[in-house]
Amino acid sequence: MELDIRKIQEILPHRFPFLLIDKVLSIEGTTAVGIKNVTINEWFFQGHYPGRPIMPGVLIVECMAQVGATMMIHMEEYRNCVPYFTSLDHVKFRRPVIPGDQMVMEVTLLKVRHRIGKMKAVAKVNEGVVAEGELGFSLVEAKEEPA
Repeated sequence: MELDIRKIQEILPHRFPFLLIDKVLSIEGTTAVGIKNVTINEWFFQGHYPGRPIMPGVLIVECMAQVGATMMIHMEEYRNCVPYFTSLDHVKFRRPVIPGDQMVMEVTLLKVRHRIGKMKAVAKVNEGVVAEGELGFSLVEAKEEPA
């Protein structure tokens, strides 16, 4: 199943400037694959870094998390939930992501119990790993969310 940006916006609460993923190429069971097309027009390149634009690592992790959140909230039992980070484990950055790159993120659910879980995420550019790690999350029902 492929989701374009309109379908992603129906699932995720994120909006500009923090909706970072462009498309989810597939959701198959507990695995999802998404893409982020990195352009020089990204807001964060204004300050990171002038003359040598490099995508901030924290935003690479956020892209991986958004693919995972799309997968989780796409599941019927979590449709009315909002995702929150709870932990980051074993996160490694392997090489910089620069304008012109197309980052492909693959996320696999490792476990979920009582709406708390962990997923393995890998981001690649041209088949080379740029970042990877385990992302902990909590899915909070929208009606339980603090105002």
